[in-house]
Order: sequence, then structure tokens, then C-alpha cells
Amino acid sequence: MKRAYDTEILSVGTELLLGHVTNTDARDISEMLSKIGINVKYHTVVGDNPQRVRDCVAVAKQRADIIITTGGLGPTCDDLTKQLLAESFGLKLVENEAEMKSLYDYIAPGRKITENNFLQAMLPEGCTVFHNNCGTAPGCAFEADGKTVIMLPGPPKECNAMLRESVIPYLRKLSDEQIVSHSLRIFGISESRIDDMFASEMNAMTNPTMAPYAKECDCLLQVTAKAKSEAEGEAMVRPVMEHVMDVVGENVYGVDVESIEEAVMALLKKAPLTFSLAESCTGGEVAKRFTDLAGASEFFMGGAVTYTNAVKAKLLGIDRDFIEENNAVSYPVAKAMAEGIRRELGTDVGIGITGLAGPDGDGVHEVGDVFVSLAAKEGTFVRCLHLGKVRTRSFIRRMAGNHAYDMLRRYMTGLDVIAGYDK
Repeated sequence: MKRAYDTEILSVGTELLLGHVTNTDARDISEMLSKIGINVKYHTVVGDNPQRVRDCVAVAKQRADIIITTGGLGPTCDDLTKQLLAESFGLKLVENEAEMKSLYDYIAPGRKITENNFLQAMLPEGCTVFHNNCGTAPGCAFEADGKTVIMLPGPPKECNAMLRESVIPYLRKLSDEQIVSHSLRIFGISESRIDDMFASEMNAMTNPTMAPYAKECDCLLQVTAKAKSEAEGEAMVRPVMEHVMDVVGENVYGVDVESIEEAVMALLKKAPLTFSLAESCTGGEVAKRFTDLAGASEFFMGGAVTYTNAVKAKLLGIDRDFIEENNAVSYPVAKAMAEGIRRELGTDVGIGITGLAGPDGDGVHEVGDVFVSLAAKEGTFVRCLHLGKVRTRSFIRRMAGNHAYDMLRRYMTGLDVIAGYDK
């Protein structure tokens, strides 16, 4: 784009203020816009009160070039976003024939249609309509008073799909320049350390740019360029990405992927092998993360949640006395768990996880002590982790899973399986 566009996200809904619903829409929109180089400067949340929404829109008009709203597009009496935005910009609401028909086709087969449903097909005159492929309320965009206004439905599934399918392409068309952006996903190095590594370079860069972002239990480095063509933009970001990979090295687990398990899936598709999981403190979460991916059954043969010593002995074939002598949370037991699940399920690789997710220790180890193991034909590898006694159960479980997938990634790519993270 020829100039920086400042964006404000205005999330409408009393349920957000009450804490009944988490505002994931604003997070998703911010993340996606950052990937195309659009700056989000403000997040505002307001309840379903007409005057307060008007006041927030007035403020947004003063400080933002792009105003994106979420919520308030439905059929009920408190869904007022569309009416109030149209009013604020002096636009009439007019019936959109195609959306009216779509509403009828969507609702009629399953339930009785009430007249208020058709309010969803009343849209600002002259707007660009974004059809909702996941629900009933269409979104839209218009330009007025020098501002670009985009309205999206509140339900995260609908908002996210419309954002990807309609809004990002719409925003790209606002400029005769192309924005090319790639994210390098990094595990084992913190956001603060990444910032320290590249701070002087990032501060000196104007186009392309780099920016680190902390994610849940890992981080990413976004590299973005603005150019006259996509090919020119790619040529600008490529040397920067190669430089980052040279510096960060094997801690980069993927480019433009959403999670480390997604990166593992990509590797498995290129060089297939089978794996299985024996989980204790993670309670099956690590298996769930992989089985959430399409095609998981081709590579993941199964898992066992072996939460007690008795179950570890029965399902994994580990001697009960051996477990009690060594402590269930220990290097030897983690090693035996990986070897046991590999043997019992006949997979190429077995992974075992045992540890303390809290809130209490066991008298020997602190909360956050976790052992993650990987058994393969070449031998068994164990990471001894100290994730922090003040961490939450969910963090410890998530981080343990990241380590398990990082070990699998490293095994498949010939890297040192137990290296690659800050101890």
C-alpha cells in the first residue's frame, strides 16, 4: 500500500464485556492483517448499547483509516451494528435480493422463518457484500468519509471464514502494491531472545520488515515486504528469511504453518512413518492435537493415557516394581513408556510423556518437571524439562506436547533429538 493504514477493530457485544465469551475475533483479525502488512492500532469492545456504539464509531472515525466491526449483524433486537454504522456514515439500508433468497434457502428447510431473520439481508447501499458460508448473517464493506468500513459476524467460525475468503482479498485490492508476508515458526527460543538477536536489524529496516510475535509455547518472526508485484515482494523477503534461518537454524520448524504438529504432518507426508503415544500428565492432549489434523490416521496408530502406575504396567508392559522404584515421574519410566507403546502398537516411533502439571509436586520433583521420550530403532532419547513451578497446568501440558513433536521433527530430519531448546 502506498501509505500505512491504521486499523481499529470494534467488537460489539455485551457478552464480551461480561466475560461470557472470549474475544477471539479481534485476535484472529489482528493476526491475519499483520500478515498482509496492515497495522492494527486499536481494539475496542463495547456492549449492545446504541449510544455507546455511536460514541465508539465517532472515536474510530477520528483515528483509524480502516474500521472493522465484529458482532451485531444477527436478527435479534440487540443486533444493531449495521444500522448504527450506516447511520454514522449517512447511508441507507437496502434489501439485498441475493442475500434475502439465500436466507430463505438456509432457514426454510429446518425451521420456521420469522420476519426478523430477513433484517440480516438489509445492507448499506452500495456496499460490497460478503456472503456468509457458515451462517446466516452476511458481512459487508463500504468506503465513505475517507474511511473503509468492514462489518463481520461475531461467531468465530463465521468471522474467521469470512475474513479469509472475502476480507483479505478485498483489502489487497485497495492498493496497486502487493504485500508479501511469511511467518517463520520457531520453537526452543523465546520471543525476547529472538528480539535481542535481531533488534538492531529490525529497527533499521523499513521495507521489508521483521517483527517477532509470542505464540502459545513458541513464537514466530513475521517477514513482510511491499512491492509492485508478488514476485518482487517474494524476492525482497527471501534473503531476509534465509538470514533468519542461518541465525536461528534448526529451531525454525516451519514457514507459514499454524503449529508444530502441522509441520510434523508435512514431514510425515514426505517420508512416512508411524508413531504412537503414551501420555501421563498430558492426559491425551498430545494425541488430540495430531488427530485434529486431516489425514492423521495414516501416521498415528494410537495412544494410551497411562495416568496411574497400574495402567502403565498393564498397557505398556512395564514392571510395576520398576515404576515404583524409579518414581513414575522419572527418566527411566519415561524411557520405558516410549519403548512400551512402540512395542505394544508396533509403530516406527513411540513417544512417552510423564511429569507434574500441578498444582502439587510429588516430594521429589517440582511442578513443571516433565520427561519426554522418543523410542525408535536407533535407540531411545529423553528430554528432561523444568518448565517452571509457577506455570499453569495448561501451559505445562501444551509445552510438553510441543517438545514431543519437536523431538519427532528432529528425528525425521536427522537433527539431534534432545537438543535445540533453552534448558
